[in-house]
Amino acid sequence: MSAAEVIEHARLEAARPSRSGREVHLMARPSEETILSIDRRASRADEGQAVVTGLNLDVIFPVLHGPYGEDGTMQGLLELANVPYVGAGVLASAVGMDKAVMKVVFAAAGLPICPYRVVLRHDWQISRDTIAADLEKSLRYPMFVKPANLGSSVGISKAKTRTELVDAMDLAGSFDRKIVIEAAVPEAREIECAVLGNDNPEASVPGEVIPSREFYDYEAKYLDDGSKVIIPATVGPKTAAEIQRLSVLAFKAIDGAGMARVDFLLSPDNIFVNEINTIPGFTTISMYSKLWAASGVDYSTLLDRLVALALERHAEKQQLRTSVT
Repeated sequence: MSAAEVIEHARLEAARPSRSGREVHLMARPSEETILSIDRRASRADEGQAVVTGLNLDVIFPVLHGPYGEDGTMQGLLELANVPYVGAGVLASAVGMDKAVMKVVFAAAGLPICPYRVVLRHDWQISRDTIAADLEKSLRYPMFVKPANLGSSVGISKAKTRTELVDAMDLAGSFDRKIVIEAAVPEAREIECAVLGNDNPEASVPGEVIPSREFYDYEAKYLDDGSKVIIPATVGPKTAAEIQRLSVLAFKAIDGAGMARVDFLLSPDNIFVNEINTIPGFTTISMYSKLWAASGVDYSTLLDRLVALALERHAEKQQLRTSVT
C-alpha cells in the first residue's frame, strides 16, 4: 500500500461513525414502534451485545434548519414512517427551501416579487463574462447573490461592482448548483410576518428587523448583537393588513402547514415578498414566537396549537385512499 493509500485509508477510518454509544433510528415504515433505541454499550451480562428498545411517539416537532432538515428530506422520512409531525409537508418544505422554485410559485400566485435571475453554476463556470454582462444589463447594481438552497443567509452577498459580482457568484456557487440573483430594492426595510394554521392560516402582526450591517447576513443574525427587532413594525394599518394578507397567500401558494415566517422587502412605494421559511427559529426569543406573543399567543399556547395542527393534518391524511382496492 502506497503512502497516499495509507493516508486515504486512515482518513476513511477516522470518518466512520462511532458505534460504541446509543443510536436512535426512526422506522421508515408504519410500525407500532416509531423509533428504535440501540444501546451498543456493554451494560448487561451479554457483554458486547446491543440492547434494542422500541418506543412510540405521538408527534415529532422538527427543529432542523437547512438541507436535510427543512427541504422535504426529513419530512419524507416522517411520511414513510407515518408519524404526525409539526410543519410543512414534503412539497412545501422543498419549495420553501429552493428560492428559485419558490419565486416561480410566488409569481404564478400573483405575489409581488422583485426582479431576479437564476443561473446554473455550470453555465457560470463556462460563460462568466457573458452572464455577468447580462446581469448588469437586466438587473443592474446593486444585486444580491444567493445559493438557491441554503438557510441562515449563508453564502449571500451584495454586489455593487463587476469584481464583487464575480466573487459573489463564485461564493454562492460553492454552496449550490443553482444561484439566485436579485435586484436590490431601494431603501428597503426588512419586514417579517408569522403564519399559523393549516387550511385556514392566520397571520401575526408584522415585525421589522433593523440589521447591524448593510443587510441581514449571517454575521448580523448570529455573530453580533447590534441588530434590532421592532414588534409591531412601525407601518400604517393598511400596510400591516396588506403584509398579513400577502403572508397568508404565500403560505397557501406553497401549500404550507403548521407554521412559517414570511419575509418582505418594504420600499417607500412597494411591498415585495422575499421568501418563506417553513421552519423558522423557534426559541422563546426567536422572531416567530415574538411575533405571535405580540399577537396574543404566548409560547406554551403556540406549542399546543402547533401540535394540534400536526395531529389534525395527520388524521386527515389517514382518511385518504392510497389504492383503488
